[in-house]
Amino acid sequence: MKDQVRQTQMVMGFGPGSMMDLPTKSVMIAGLDHWVYTADELADAIIQEPRLLSRLSERLGVKELTLRRPPRGTDDPAEYKSFVGAWRFPRWFVATNDRKTADGNIERRLVHRRELADGKFYLDNKQYPIIPIRFVRACPNGHIDDINWNVLVHGGETQCRRPKWVVERGNAGDLAEVFVRCECGVSVAMSGAANRSRRALGMCDGARPWLGAMAHEPCGVPSQLLIRSASNAYFSERQTVISIPASSGGKDEQVRRVKLMLDLSANEREDLRGMRKTEPLKTTLAGLTDTEVWEAYDRLQSGAVVAARSVKEEEFEALSAPPAQLGSDVPEGDFFARLLPKPDWEAAWMSGISRVVLVHRLRSVTALLGFTRFEASSADINGELDQAVKSATLARDISWLPAIEMRGEGIFIEFDAAAIGKWMERREVQVRFQQLQDGYNEWKKEHEASGRKFAGMPYIMLHSLSHLLQTAISLECGYSASSLQERVYAIQEGSNPGQFGILLYTAATDAQGTLGGLVEAGRSIKKHMKRALESALLCSSDPVCAQHSPTALGSAQLQGAACHGCLLVPETSCEQRNDFLDRALVVPTVESEGAAFFEGII
Repeated sequence: MKDQVRQTQMVMGFGPGSMMDLPTKSVMIAGLDHWVYTADELADAIIQEPRLLSRLSERLGVKELTLRRPPRGTDDPAEYKSFVGAWRFPRWFVATNDRKTADGNIERRLVHRRELADGKFYLDNKQYPIIPIRFVRACPNGHIDDINWNVLVHGGETQCRRPKWVVERGNAGDLAEVFVRCECGVSVAMSGAANRSRRALGMCDGARPWLGAMAHEPCGVPSQLLIRSASNAYFSERQTVISIPASSGGKDEQVRRVKLMLDLSANEREDLRGMRKTEPLKTTLAGLTDTEVWEAYDRLQSGAVVAARSVKEEEFEALSAPPAQLGSDVPEGDFFARLLPKPDWEAAWMSGISRVVLVHRLRSVTALLGFTRFEASSADINGELDQAVKSATLARDISWLPAIEMRGEGIFIEFDAAAIGKWMERREVQVRFQQLQDGYNEWKKEHEASGRKFAGMPYIMLHSLSHLLQTAISLECGYSASSLQERVYAIQEGSNPGQFGILLYTAATDAQGTLGGLVEAGRSIKKHMKRALESALLCSSDPVCAQHSPTALGSAQLQGAACHGCLLVPETSCEQRNDFLDRALVVPTVESEGAAFFEGII
């Protein structure tokens, strides 16, 4: 039977260009050109989400772009009609022919794939198992290749082609204890290869093995040592949107979502009638006449319409709509929400909150559009992609992107903008702001290429509270903590600034995410809020956690009072990879008072 992984894994962490250890080999997931669908499956694989498509099309410069679920494959071992391709990588291995050196250490033969016979390695007429070497070379542009061991060991080009051995002089696996030795007598420590200033691995030649043969591109930056199983070997660049009613935002916003498709028929406008019979135009333009569509299109073309709102601005509008717009009596469609009456959640510790909305039906769509190595790229606090990041491509010619759609439920908590504004005016909050800003500035010095901006105090406060609520709610809602996800809304710019809220939701491709437990927990939100705030008053790592300084040497520069004992959650549940957190902005701590939003309430 062929090796199998879940469809969601192909989008969330193992897309094209990633390395994966399978039971019998190590492979690199191939580019989208080598993902194979049957004709029937391809028709069912298309995912419609105009809001997401319009942003991805603009980012990639592709007008006719589609979203597809990864191929399903089959459980029948005799039939492989749809699959995701993969290439054997790396091409160097270590044979398990342990041999003691004169000083008592163990060394093993370094073997290239060309030295194998039917996938097996023979030495002195004896067969030895092999394991993939754990070291490769890569660059921040996503390129990756095998290490040229001759160049590394001999310090440059050499005619020596004698066998090489990997020597481990300790049990810890530290790079300073791992050596590669040539039988000519020369050896080098892998810690030297990790030293970027030495440029021991040479310059990157732009290798893109996930795209197949002859896929190099110009590069020329220094290669860096990469441990293929390390957490910085692959960061998927993804964008997620929450599906909202097509009518949200008015006529111009409806048309904006499919403008790239309308561009194709702008010169022959009578074609629109036929185009509207298929998705996504059918759903997105519902309720508009052809004349209204083209009028809105012309306004967009002329620039008479305000610039497009951010992903989260659109979502916030739908979630905070007046009660009459939050849903009918019967839950249906991809989005259905109801306002929770204020008497059901009002309490002293709920001050600063303006409304609670129970989201009975929710659909999220996540698309993979590229990846990076060494440095992660994630959406900013408004849900938009980092434009400064150059991600590696998923295919030679992009015409579609892998995506997954998940359905579930959630709780939306809207905060009063006036209360947050008053909180930000406090002197203690401004002092804390400077401390967190200084930490970000130190982080920025080490990540100059990143376009990541400081999140701002409202976001950090709401983000920290979101994590506290995730932990508190997961104890009773029936979902594990890793099943819960967040959307933090701290919109201070754009067409309608001063929008603050938290959406906690769970969504999955199967039954998980649609069981009703999260909505039921929302009916007792004041109980969960009180438990969350009380748990934050004292961390099991205090006073160390509360005294953490973002500017201290070796510290977490994008965190204040935050650690695994209080705020950190599974990274799949956090939209900022557990950065921009500070418990002191939510409740008083043993080290800081006066900066908490819920000061004097708990």
